[in-house]
Amino acid sequence: MSKASEKRSPALAICATGFVIAWVVVASMPFLWTLWGSFKVQGDFFSKADWTNAIFGIRTTVETGGPYTGNGYYGAWVEQEFWQAAINSGIVVAATVIISLTLGALGGYALARSGFRYAFWLLMTALVFRAMPHITLVSGYLLPFFEWNLWGHLPTTIIVLVAINQPFTLWMLHSFFLNIPKDMDESAMVDGCTRFQAFWHVIIPVMWPGVITTGLFSFLLAYNDFAVTSMLLSQDNQTMVPRISSFLGTTQVEGNVMFAVAAVVSATAPLFFLVLFFQRQIVSGLTAGAVKG
Repeated sequence: MSKASEKRSPALAICATGFVIAWVVVASMPFLWTLWGSFKVQGDFFSKADWTNAIFGIRTTVETGGPYTGNGYYGAWVEQEFWQAAINSGIVVAATVIISLTLGALGGYALARSGFRYAFWLLMTALVFRAMPHITLVSGYLLPFFEWNLWGHLPTTIIVLVAINQPFTLWMLHSFFLNIPKDMDESAMVDGCTRFQAFWHVIIPVMWPGVITTGLFSFLLAYNDFAVTSMLLSQDNQTMVPRISSFLGTTQVEGNVMFAVAAVVSATAPLFFLVLFFQRQIVSGLTAGAVKG
């Protein structure tokens, strides 16, 4: 390495570190500001007179006796029963991820191992459906749901979310299966395994990072969805995202914005821990899907 390169390296490292720190600050600031504001009253967090009130909690101290308050969380979780929306979200997300991964893994494996040309056209058809706006698929389900008196219940939303998510999981898992040599399952079948046993005991353990990566994206789709859940669920069965929207009120009904702020923090925090917990599997899965083995 030349002396010029050695001189440039520390400067480059400093610039790169500074850029990363600046990016982290800019990216995390909205959530950190929302987290801080969730412990204030509305008069401080949305103060027009002095934005520093949101930092020092002037109105919060006057109204509650201290610069911080948990009234927003109490109002959202206890008074407005946000816990019920959290349970509904858990049911919808778990069912969507399990069904999508099961169908996607079986379909992706079959298409990856198929030598017929129809596999390509099936994937192209799935891609077309994935590119369609979600509202297009939702409108197609409304009539039968109303006629069969199924509208407003959690299973109807799960069906639509699986239909929206299935092309994505099919494409993702299909690409992962292509990176696994056919010799592995063929050798397992030579040793006495059936096709399904080879798939379950040999192939799935190898591509487990890809399953986790696909499952995480499926989780985010169902967890953060607003259009489908707000249209297909009744008031009693709302998930967290449309429930947060209801806290803001309407032109006819006054809402409580601090309930919404506290609920936003409550709904966002689990995503950070989820990504941190599965970060190795996510990176490994994305790498495995990008490099053909």
